[in-house]
This record gives sequence, C-alpha cells and structure tokens, in this order.
Amino acid sequence: MIPPNRDWLLYIVLTMTLAGACIVALLTGAVHIPFDQMLQSGIIRLRIARILLAVLSGAALSVAGVIFQALLRNPLAEPYVLGVSSGAGLGAVISILLGLAFVGIWTIPLMAFAGAIVTIITVYALAREADGSVPVHTLLLSGVIIGAVMGSILRFIISISSAGDLHNETWWLLGSLQIFDWNLLRAVAVVVIACLAVTLAFARDLNVMTLGEEPAVHLGLPVERTKKLFFIIASFMTGATVAACGLIGFVGLIVPHSVRLVVGPDHRRLIPASALAGAIFMVLVDCLARVVLSPREIPIGVMTAFLGGPFFLYLLRRRKRRYWG
Repeated sequence: MIPPNRDWLLYIVLTMTLAGACIVALLTGAVHIPFDQMLQSGIIRLRIARILLAVLSGAALSVAGVIFQALLRNPLAEPYVLGVSSGAGLGAVISILLGLAFVGIWTIPLMAFAGAIVTIITVYALAREADGSVPVHTLLLSGVIIGAVMGSILRFIISISSAGDLHNETWWLLGSLQIFDWNLLRAVAVVVIACLAVTLAFARDLNVMTLGEEPAVHLGLPVERTKKLFFIIASFMTGATVAACGLIGFVGLIVPHSVRLVVGPDHRRLIPASALAGAIFMVLVDCLARVVLSPREIPIGVMTAFLGGPFFLYLLRRRKRRYWG
C-alpha cells in the first residue's frame, strides 16, 4: 500500500499512464491507417472524441462504484446494482421501438438518461420508510426487484422488435464508445466533472458512512441527507454514461477494488485514484476491443464482461473463504 505522503507520485504515474494510453488509442484502430491520412480524412477527430468518452465513462463508472460500495457497505456492489442499467436500457429501447425523434439524434440518449433517473427515484421511493429513513438493505432489495422487472420488460420488447430495430437495440445494449455528436460529449463531460467535484468535496463523509449508520449519526453526520446526495451523484454519473455509450458493466467493480489494494480505504485518496485508473482501464480495453478480432470490433461491454466476470468470481470466492475461515 502506498503511504499518504507519496500520493503525488501515485497521481503522476497514473496521469502519465493515462496520457500514454490515450496516445496508443489514438494510433490504434480496427484497420491500420497512416497518421497523415487520419489527419486529412478527419478520422483523428473521431478517435479523439472516442478517447474522451472512454476517459469520462471510465472515471464516472469507477467513482460510482466507489460510492455504491461505501453506501451499501458491500464490496460486490457496482453502479448498476440498483437497476439503473435496466431503466436506462428500457428507456433507450422504447425510444428505438416507437421511432421517437422529438430532439433528433439526442432522443435515445435523453430517453436512456430519463429511464435511469426514473428508476433510481422509484427505487428510493419504494425503500423509504414512514419516518423518512432509507435502510440500506431495503434499498438494495428494491433495486434488485425493480431491475429484474425492468429487465424482463426490456427482453420482452426486444423479442417483439423488428430486425432493423433489433440490430439497433442490441448494438446499444452491448455498449459502444462511438460518439456521434460533440455536444453530447460536452453534456456528459459537464455532468461527470461536476459530480466528481462534489464527490471529492464530500469524500470525508463517505469515510464516516463506511463505519455504519449509527456511528455516523453519533459523529454528527446527517446520514439520510448524505445517502440521498451520494445516490443522486452516482446515479447521475451512471445515467450520463449509459446515455452516451450504452451498458458497460464491471468497470465499477474491478477498478475500485484494484485501486483500494494500492491506496487503502480513505476515500479522499480512493476517489481521485479510481477516477484516473478507471479512465486508463476504459481506454486500454477499448483498444483491445478494436484489435483482437481486427477488422471486426468487439463491443466494449462484452470486453469488460470478459475481464470482469472472472474478477467477480475471484472476489466472491475470497469473501466465502473469509466468512468460513
């Protein structure tokens, strides 16, 4: 574990690694194209947008994972644990099925974002007790149930979709970093950067929340207000990411655990380190997705699942060993 007085070295290494990963991504594609041709054809602009989206989505999903693991006090929690992914997917698929285009090419992202936000509001409302408190176990159970219901509706809609709609729906649900509008990228950047800033500002409160709700109350922390704030922040980051690039799982599970082994549990260190590490992870995985089956491209959501599945099983086995001694 890196001691706190060496944080500057850690952040320098992560930043330089991210810069190197971005350079590699800029020069990597499913088909090799000389750099001068990329400049002339405008491909380099598309790759830069893709890299920026990878950085934003990786940082957002990683920090959202940190938040959910802290609030739920569950090391296996990740950004989609409360049904946010199912809600966003349902919103996008309904948009495709009905052929909605009320704001042009922005319709699907907006419907996905709206689906994610409606889902988290529904989950929170169902879990809320009469006295206004929201027990963590009730919130988790409500999220699992709502996610399952929306997932079933999502699969039903896909089963009755036409061939053309089915292709678009599947492409979106598997995840993609191909950005089609710089304005969408700017909107995602504003949401993610603002949420990251707020999370960093209240990182100390997350440290207190990990002690448990009763100790946090005794320490003077407004627990319910803090939970609500962080759930909103994590949901906004997840919703913005899903709206821009579809469903990309396991990032919020792999990265926080890996970074926690290096920097420890202090969220004042864990949050910025996870944001940088998540950005690096997403950029490198996207590079891998483009070259493994070149000239075909593997959806980014599939690649993160390939990497995240074994990691999830490892964590599960590790927890089982610890529980049974």
